[in-house]
Amino acid sequence: MDSIEDLEVFLKNVDDISNLVKDLNSSDVRVQQRAIEEADGHIAALNGSCRTKVNKTRINTDAHSNEPLNSQTESAENFMKLIERDVEDRRKRRIAQEKKATALKDKGNQAYAQGAYETAVSYYSEGLAELRDNQQLYTNRAQAYIKLEKYQEAISDCEWALKCNDKCTKSYLHMGKAYLALKKYNDSRTCFEKMSLLEPRMEKLAKEYLAKVELDERKENQEMNARQDFDNGVEKAKLIPQLLEKLWTPGQMLLYYCGVLEILCQAANDCTGQTLFRLHDGFSIIDGNDAVRSCLLQETNDPSSQDLCVSVVKAWRVICSENEENQKTLMTRPAFKESFVPLVSSDHAAIQKECLDLWILYSQTEYGRRLVADNLDVPLLTRSLVACIWRPGQRRENRALLILQNLATEKKFCRQLRSGLIDSVAVPLTTILSNIGEADRHVVPTLISAVGELIRDDVNRHALAHDAECWKAFLLAVKQCMSCSFKEILYALLGLIINLSTLTSPVIQEQAVHLCGCCLDLLKDDHGGLVTRALGVLSTVLPQSSEAVNHVVQGRVVKTVRRLLKTAEWTATKYAIKILVVCTAASHSARRDLVKSDRTLSVFRRLLSASCDEMVSGNAALCLAHCLELKDVASNLLGTDIVLQLLRHAAGDAKRTAVQQNAAIALGKLCQSEPRHVSRLRDLHGFGILHSCMKLVE
Repeated sequence: MDSIEDLEVFLKNVDDISNLVKDLNSSDVRVQQRAIEEADGHIAALNGSCRTKVNKTRINTDAHSNEPLNSQTESAENFMKLIERDVEDRRKRRIAQEKKATALKDKGNQAYAQGAYETAVSYYSEGLAELRDNQQLYTNRAQAYIKLEKYQEAISDCEWALKCNDKCTKSYLHMGKAYLALKKYNDSRTCFEKMSLLEPRMEKLAKEYLAKVELDERKENQEMNARQDFDNGVEKAKLIPQLLEKLWTPGQMLLYYCGVLEILCQAANDCTGQTLFRLHDGFSIIDGNDAVRSCLLQETNDPSSQDLCVSVVKAWRVICSENEENQKTLMTRPAFKESFVPLVSSDHAAIQKECLDLWILYSQTEYGRRLVADNLDVPLLTRSLVACIWRPGQRRENRALLILQNLATEKKFCRQLRSGLIDSVAVPLTTILSNIGEADRHVVPTLISAVGELIRDDVNRHALAHDAECWKAFLLAVKQCMSCSFKEILYALLGLIINLSTLTSPVIQEQAVHLCGCCLDLLKDDHGGLVTRALGVLSTVLPQSSEAVNHVVQGRVVKTVRRLLKTAEWTATKYAIKILVVCTAASHSARRDLVKSDRTLSVFRRLLSASCDEMVSGNAALCLAHCLELKDVASNLLGTDIVLQLLRHAAGDAKRTAVQQNAAIALGKLCQSEPRHVSRLRDLHGFGILHSCMKLVE
């Protein structure tokens, strides 16, 4: 089959023959007769092209009318045998062709992986010669064609793949790329939108490509408008290449270049000027100026060199403002990549200010943040920013903090920081937390918030959770903030500790007793947010240390937490009930303290009745089960609706089977401790429910 038309004709013939075979097997003699006549017609049409040899004297359209029915039936049977033989031959050929095509595709994939795109195309083409309707061969060859910049051929292959499978998302992906390379933006946009509709899981990828379409289309329009202004002799447009020529002139005084750059900033402060700067190779000209390069590398400290450095950075900022293409071009320039990150921590205030202003420009957009993550040394940049934030004896640089916060929202930035997190973040953070003063009250919480963004990455979180020096600093900072009433810092720090202590770590276990002791004291604070976060730390740290559990139980944590549960908001309730579960599971004293302060366990009954949160319900039932191990507790619950409450949760359709399991355990212990509850269970027809829940209990 050399074309899609051949394929369509073949498929139509298959359908016709299938219908014909069905009619030949019909019990209706007239239908059989008509099918025989049609079969003769097909055989006559295939004469000379059909590979199956047929004795034409056996089937004759002129003889059927006088032939006996048995003879006609024999002809039909022979025809069916011929068809079956032909189908079997085609099946065997298809299997052989598929095997050859797959082997050629694999060779093509290997060549593609090695960058031999011409060779890959050759293998894919050989595979298609064997099997014309192989979708993967078309899409793979299209991908190789794109690498070879043969975009029209790639589009053609994608169209063929879609004829094989109209839901092939790879076809739309590669076709969208090819149309984008050909600057056919509407066609490219349509392809990516169809890809997203066909496969919702590719929606994020589609959005990224759609954003690239917008960027490329905007870039083309900007360049077209800029060239028109230049060709029309607009004075401002003509000035930019003249200024760049002056910058290219070697051997001038540094102040001369400063003056040229100042005028350039005024001429290139709009989209047209920025685009003309790029089109006239302005970035390369600045890179190629030895005097400029020397000042960017801070090879001398004379005032003129520093002034030129300030002028260059300011020019970069003006030229890149709201211009994505210029931002990308600058980020890939050698002079920028070599010098700009160290300049962030420069001792020269004006240089540092201009650098931070440029970094803010990049950090404010998703596109800019990705450029940073893709092109720069992220650990070194982070270290420089933290150095700006915290310099002993100098004012805190809030702009550096804002930049770090913005960059931390980019997942790739966080991933790139993995190898340098301890040196770039943990070490300076430890120093900062060990020396907190009044001036830090408004800076440190924001820094901690930025660190919280960075540890959304699991690898970073694991590294910080296992850093011993960091946890020592946490404990020291908590004590310092408590004594100085630095509640803003304390609130942020407790949130970071909750985040990290969800991981099990020997380092956390070492600090657990002292940390939980501090949090126990904080439960008496009048700041509701601090109380909630202190509960949160206890709920995550206590499960890691039995010693800490004994310590807080002796500190009457059960009574305090039960009191807080009466008025706690929902987050605090979840933390508090988990604390009681941990304490009552590990400590007989905790159970006794709880029952002593609440004989009928009203706090748990209220949570079982009112809670729509499965975690709270499950933990309330589990805590109740722990307390039922004490004598007389089950008797104290006579006359309450506890059986009905537990039964509802045991029979409920909870997503967490632990809720049903814990309710069933509590119900079993209740009836075992006080047989009079059994009659209530029987009245509620609960034995069947309880029995069905037993499979959940190990």
